[in-house]
Amino acid sequence: MKERTTPKLYGVMAQFDNPSQLVAAARSAYAAGYRQINGYSPFPIEELDEAIGFKHTTLPLIVFAGGVLGALGGFFMQYWMEVVDYPIIVGGKPFNSWPAFIPITFECTVLGAAFAAVFGMLALNKLPQPYHPVFNAPSFALATRDSFFLVIEAKDAKFDHDEAVRFLKNLDPREVVDVEL
Repeated sequence: MKERTTPKLYGVMAQFDNPSQLVAAARSAYAAGYRQINGYSPFPIEELDEAIGFKHTTLPLIVFAGGVLGALGGFFMQYWMEVVDYPIIVGGKPFNSWPAFIPITFECTVLGAAFAAVFGMLALNKLPQPYHPVFNAPSFALATRDSFFLVIEAKDAKFDHDEAVRFLKNLDPREVVDVEL
């Protein structure tokens, strides 16, 4: 006979009717000491990231590094072609005529920064992510339509299942459910 095991818990999720309730609940959860919390809504809510304690992103540094690498790559690509690989004197200019390299260096800067922005954003957002435990919650499909969700993750240092459920129920949600892994 196969032994039944209880599924592992990802966290506890509360469903709210409007964005102001979600933001208020997120602020309350952060003030109560929960740090592994996340909010889900059908549209961006500016106050939500501050309410759940998101810090500044490292994406600008990634984009800057991509731009610098693109500029260096573009400049040294041209330098290699003009000075080392195929040196030709054109119009009496020296081999390393750096003012002529400026347009392509600029374009490579923009290209490097754009690629860094796209791939950095995907990496920082952990995308693509075809599966996430919150998809197991029965009413989570409404997160793309008209409902707002707050999740307290089980990996939070302060997480106690009964206490988290009690805390979320005191915030007047529509429902509170467990999210299994």
